[in-house]
Amino acid sequence: MFYKKIGVAGLAIVLAAGSLLSQAPNKYAFPFSQVKLKNGLQVILSEDDSLPVVSVAVAYRVGSIHELPGKSGLAYLMENMMFSGSADVPPQQHFNNINRVGGKLNASTSEDMSTFYQTVPSNQLALVLWMESDRMRFLEITEDSLEATRKDLLDIMRQRRTADPYLENQFSFDQLLYMDFPYSHPLLGSEDDLRTLTLDDVKNFYAAYYVPNNAVLCITGNFNKMKTMELVAKYFETIPRGKDSSFVPAAYKYVKKQVIKTEEDSLALAPAFYMGFRLPLFAPNDIYSLTILDYILMRGRSSRIMRRLLGLDNKIAYQLSGGIEKRRDRCAFKIFVVANNPYWINQCQNAVFSELDKLKTAFPSDAELIKAKNMFKRDYLDRIATTLDKAIFLCEQYFVLRNLDDLPLEFEKTMKVTNTDIVTVAHRYFTTDNSLILNVKTK
Repeated sequence: MFYKKIGVAGLAIVLAAGSLLSQAPNKYAFPFSQVKLKNGLQVILSEDDSLPVVSVAVAYRVGSIHELPGKSGLAYLMENMMFSGSADVPPQQHFNNINRVGGKLNASTSEDMSTFYQTVPSNQLALVLWMESDRMRFLEITEDSLEATRKDLLDIMRQRRTADPYLENQFSFDQLLYMDFPYSHPLLGSEDDLRTLTLDDVKNFYAAYYVPNNAVLCITGNFNKMKTMELVAKYFETIPRGKDSSFVPAAYKYVKKQVIKTEEDSLALAPAFYMGFRLPLFAPNDIYSLTILDYILMRGRSSRIMRRLLGLDNKIAYQLSGGIEKRRDRCAFKIFVVANNPYWINQCQNAVFSELDKLKTAFPSDAELIKAKNMFKRDYLDRIATTLDKAIFLCEQYFVLRNLDDLPLEFEKTMKVTNTDIVTVAHRYFTTDNSLILNVKTK
């Protein structure tokens, strides 16, 4: 559906139709409407008059997987460069303008998405749209701004290494698990790459991905649809469409083979290990079953692996994290464990495999399945609890689904997962010959 200058009455019909189509059939949904501008910008509107605030999120389909070897860190660098000033907004003035009106703002970058978001009083919506459109079209990229941003990111990298003694091991494990460069390199990039990025690298990356036809604009909160679309048209419709992205993700070469490696690390405070299982998602509905399985295994103190490794009566580890991780068309189950000595590391690995084997030989109880679904439902509601949460959630789901009319079905499919579904995916993926283990030894 394309937005045209069709007059107020015509636009009202378009928006109303979108809202009706997007109404979700379950009580955990909320209304939204969708419009696509002529330059390809996807616009999503969701009204919520519970508070006199409005949230705006602009998300670009770009992240670390779009980087080339030798150019890692571009996406995270660009997240910071987007605050370095544009044609009509001086450097860092975006922060000052939002703070001045009592608003809040931030940004985030993942493997496949970069998002810029803010919440302001409803009467400041035009200010936000103006600033977002200005940096979408006229971002100032200079040697000075690049060098300042580069210095800040190098400092962040050093701070992260100091704060997390297992960070380099995590990077090693990701290379083992995901194999190909786009999916396995660190989100922040490498120090060597960051030091050698040029002004042309940054300008070309911005021109390729920070364009309206590679973006979604989501507005949620207390606003008038008609007036809001007039503002959207005023600030965004004249931004030229960019070239369609030529990025094609590498074919997923799924290899089912057990791999066990060991690294010695002088920074490691105690023995640890990373364990993972590649989940190629051959069956279309597996992701819903894996989501509930994740809650059964890893979410909450009473989940199976948490209870087995960190239980009060039988604590054999002192640090545990992990769960299902999705990177565009890659999916994996990851676990990280730290224990006191090599003996307990071995016991932890045996315990994890033991819990996975139990899922293959006995159905989870109805009570356990209901508990997992209730936790999923709680987390789902948390993801849409505020206007800003909704804006970010809708941007994420748009890039995943491409058709938000299917969004209500995603929730329903997860809630319909059965005990049989859990056992089926456990048999399919959680096998010894599909496991990858990186042992971390102290030096």
